[in-house]
Amino acid sequence: MKKRILSILLIAAIGASILGCGNSKSSTNDISAKAEGEGGKTIELTNVSYDPTRELYAAYNELFEKHYKEEFGDTVEVTQSHGGSGKQALEVANGLEADVVTLALEGDVQVVADAGLIDDGFTSEFDLDSSPYTSTIVFLVRSGNPKNIKDWNDLIRDDVGVITPNPKTSGGAMWNYLAAWYYFEQQGQSESDILDSIKKLYSNVVVLDSGARGATTSFVENKQGDVLIAWENEAFLSLKEYPGEYEIVVPSVSILCQPTVAVVDEVAKKHETQDVAKEYLSYLYSDEAQEIEAENFYRPSTKEIYNEYVSSENSDTITKIPEDGKWINDKITLTDINHFGGWKKARATHFADGANFDSIYEE
Repeated sequence: MKKRILSILLIAAIGASILGCGNSKSSTNDISAKAEGEGGKTIELTNVSYDPTRELYAAYNELFEKHYKEEFGDTVEVTQSHGGSGKQALEVANGLEADVVTLALEGDVQVVADAGLIDDGFTSEFDLDSSPYTSTIVFLVRSGNPKNIKDWNDLIRDDVGVITPNPKTSGGAMWNYLAAWYYFEQQGQSESDILDSIKKLYSNVVVLDSGARGATTSFVENKQGDVLIAWENEAFLSLKEYPGEYEIVVPSVSILCQPTVAVVDEVAKKHETQDVAKEYLSYLYSDEAQEIEAENFYRPSTKEIYNEYVSSENSDTITKIPEDGKWINDKITLTDINHFGGWKKARATHFADGANFDSIYEE
C-alpha cells in the first residue's frame, strides 16, 4: 500500500514538474514575442537611381536606416539599383519594381509617370521641385591639362578626344548636351550654327557610354580621350580617388542640374511602403542628409549648409580636394532647364527619335 501511495505521489510530482516546465516555456515565448514586437518589423525598400549616386546613397541609406529605427521602431533595408538615368526610367516603366526613384532629371521621372506608376504633381510633392540636391557640368582633364582645354569651344578642336555618355540612355548626357548648346548660343551662334558645333563636338567623341559612371571609367581607368564632360560630383570623386592624376576645368557657362526624386505610387501601394517611401525622400532634406550630400560633392539645397561649402577661391582649375572642404564654385554662370522650355519641350526638341541629337549624330 505504501509503495502504491509513493508511486502515486511520484507520478503527481512528475506531472507537476512537467506542468511547471510547460508554464515556464509559455512564459519564455511571451517574452520573446514581446521583444520581437518591441523591435518592430523589417521593411524592404527599393531605390532605383542613376549612375553617379552610388557613393551618396551608400552613405545616406545607413543614415536613414538609423533614423527610421530611432523614430519609428522599424528596421528598413534599402536595396539600390544604378545605371544610366534614362535606361533606369525605362526599366521601372517596364516592370522593375521601385518604391522610389531618384533620377538625374524630371524628364526621366516623367517617363515613369507616363507609364501610370507615379501620380500627377510629383514635382510638388517635395520641396524645390522635388530636387533635394543639385549639381552642374564640368570638365575633367589629365594632370597639367596637356591639351589646354579651357571652355566648350575647345571640345570642337580636331585634336581633342571627348568622353561623354549617350543622351538616349543617360540623364547626365542630356545635361552635358544642353550645357554645350547654351554655350554656343551665348556665343551668338544661330540655331543652324549651334547644330554644326554640337555635331562637331560629338564627332570628337571617342566613346559614347550608356551612363555617366561608364564614361568616367572610360576616361579615368581606361585612359581614353582627352577630356571627360562630367557631373561635378563625378569629377571631384576622380580627384579624390586619383590624387595628382586629374584636374577639373570649370567652363565659363554651364547648367544647373536638378536630379528629381519621387515615390513610385503604384509600387509603394502594392508593397504597402507608402509611408516609409515618403519619409525616405523627405529625410533627404534634413540637415544630416544635406551634409552627406555635400560631402559627396552634390550641392545641398539648404542655403546655410550650401554656404558652408562655398570656396573663396572659385578658381577655374581645381587640382585637388580643398583641405578646408570648401569645394563649391559659386561664380560659374548657370542656365537651367527653363531656358529650354522645360523638360517636355527639351526632350521633344533635342532627344526624341528624329530630334536634334539624332540629326547630328546619325549623319
